[in-house]
Amino acid sequence: MIHAVDTYLDTERLTLRRFTADDADLLIELDSDPAVMRYLTGGSSTAPEIVRERHLPNIIAGYEKWHGDLGLFAAYEKDGGAFIGWFCLRPEPEGPLDEAELGYRLRQAAWGKGYATEVSRALLGKAFAGLGLRMVWAETMTVNRGSRNVMEKLEMTLADTLSTPPDMQMVEGAEHGGVRYEITKEQWEQRQ
Repeated sequence: MIHAVDTYLDTERLTLRRFTADDADLLIELDSDPAVMRYLTGGSSTAPEIVRERHLPNIIAGYEKWHGDLGLFAAYEKDGGAFIGWFCLRPEPEGPLDEAELGYRLRQAAWGKGYATEVSRALLGKAFAGLGLRMVWAETMTVNRGSRNVMEKLEMTLADTLSTPPDMQMVEGAEHGGVRYEITKEQWEQRQ
């Protein structure tokens, strides 16, 4: 059950809330689907102890660090309450606080419904109109057409190409590297 006090963001169909220490199983299940992990690890799952001991504590610590304004948030369907994955709006660990990464990881059951675009558009609004950020960026594999389509629907600009990190060389399409898209507050305002 979602309580209004925990809500970070509401869209037409989804609610984002902060993760809690009890949510490890949601993340473990999400990261165990080879299709979800295809462009992240080549399909291998994240070990449950890594999620419990490293990922989830880091997510929760982020809420404290960024005063609850930024971080990685659990997404639930309003109709039925199903967990569908997560979205993030967060700075680099040591990066400037007025620049944030937009990202998401969704369960297969949530693919193809426009959720990534719906929530990402609302997160851009929150970032620029609500939190006063200067710039939002997103990165994905060059061959990840689905994520690139979302970034283009949001009118983000292709800003850079990236080499594939050493720990991702086994991922399909690694030889094509990655892409970085950006949108500034000024660009976002002009498009409203």
